[in-house]
Amino acid sequence: MLFNSWEFVFLLVLTMLFYFNVPNKLKTLVLFVSSYVFYAFWRLDFALLMAGVSVVNYFSALKIFKTKSVSQKKIWLSTSVLISLLPLLYFKYGNFFISNVNSVLSIIDYTEELNYLKVILPVGISFFTFQALSYTLDVYFERTEVETDLVRFCTFVAFFPQLVAGPIERSTNLLAQLKKSHQFNRIHFIEGAKLFIWGLFKKVVIADRLALYVNKVYENPELFDAPTLVLATLFFAFQIYCDFSGYSDMAIATARMMGFKLMQNFNLPYFSNSISEFWKSWHISLSTWFGDYLYKPLGGSRVSYIKWVRNIFIVFLVSGLWHGANWTFILWGAIHALFYLFENWGDKLLNKLNLTKIKNHAFYNIFKMLVVFIGVSYAWIYFRAQSISDALLISKKIFSNWSQPLYLGASTITFALSCLLIFVLLGVQLLQYTKISSLYFSTSKVPPLLSALGYLLLLVGVSLLGMSSQSFIYFQF
Repeated sequence: MLFNSWEFVFLLVLTMLFYFNVPNKLKTLVLFVSSYVFYAFWRLDFALLMAGVSVVNYFSALKIFKTKSVSQKKIWLSTSVLISLLPLLYFKYGNFFISNVNSVLSIIDYTEELNYLKVILPVGISFFTFQALSYTLDVYFERTEVETDLVRFCTFVAFFPQLVAGPIERSTNLLAQLKKSHQFNRIHFIEGAKLFIWGLFKKVVIADRLALYVNKVYENPELFDAPTLVLATLFFAFQIYCDFSGYSDMAIATARMMGFKLMQNFNLPYFSNSISEFWKSWHISLSTWFGDYLYKPLGGSRVSYIKWVRNIFIVFLVSGLWHGANWTFILWGAIHALFYLFENWGDKLLNKLNLTKIKNHAFYNIFKMLVVFIGVSYAWIYFRAQSISDALLISKKIFSNWSQPLYLGASTITFALSCLLIFVLLGVQLLQYTKISSLYFSTSKVPPLLSALGYLLLLVGVSLLGMSSQSFIYFQF
């Protein structure tokens, strides 16, 4: 069930009607039922898998809380982590492992090959697995109270607005809110509705239209030269942003309509003037998850320089692997790790040369913003390409083959509209960056009448230009 579908609208309206009109003790049950209906719409057996992961973490956390033995706590934590990750490893990485084993066997001229698994990846399995595990880890590290209500905990893991593509919520935020009684609030509903419209516009009008050009070029990179490949890469940078941030906006908006406040998942990432700032602004819930549960336990920056470099590579490589079972994602993570380290070395050089004042110069920051965007866009090649060989071919052509004219797609009008929509996006985000227009639920300086007109135009754009055939990119993760 997609956010950009009438089935979801029906489910949301029905859920809100029940949620705001049943007794307080039944509100969580309404969300529980709606969340599992939402997920079972894809596959019932995958909903049972999610329930299994939830139950394992629920009881493991109870055992961790009740036992006084440190060794027993570690055993229960290890059990929870292992059982939770096994489905993820099987469904998402099983064939990736088999493929690499078969490659090694072919190198040593071994004729027998391992058979591939006939599996379908459960939608959003990485998201609900990480959300469930974060709770158990927080209980182990005594960062949160243990939850004794199984239905409430299962609702926390399966909360339908953000279930399949985040933001990855923490128990200290969402689970705590599930314990409260929410009543209908007109202001919250209007805030949510406006954000939902903006997220929907980014997804079905901008992202899905850009996908037409990107898919054509990236599925046949050998047919195109540098001008087209560069433009397709830039289009993909905006496509994936509008696709994923559009989903996050709609998830946060849906929750807001019901009185819940989910964490912000994007903060104008393409206006970042450093790689570190980019990763504090892009998929914030995942970045902070890896920071809290991987980077810090490894020692973070409180270790020797060599170990710190190791930690940076581990986090980015695991982040790449989290996104997909393909070496392209791992290489994408490695590129970002190198960018992060180069930036760190550059800052140290500026400090050594006593040129720190340059950092505060407006032109320097604009220059860095462009450099970061170009670097991030280049890395997207390895994220989007279907194979390492395709990625290397695209990269090679970008730096050498500029002879062919620019491919304008199947329709010149569609191509021009795509470019125009990117400028519309950048225009709105520039207003958000300068705090003239609101970002999420912040204060806006735009007059109410003008703001209402803007949202009306967005709805008209969705009605006239919206494309509803595309799923969300991050559903596959």
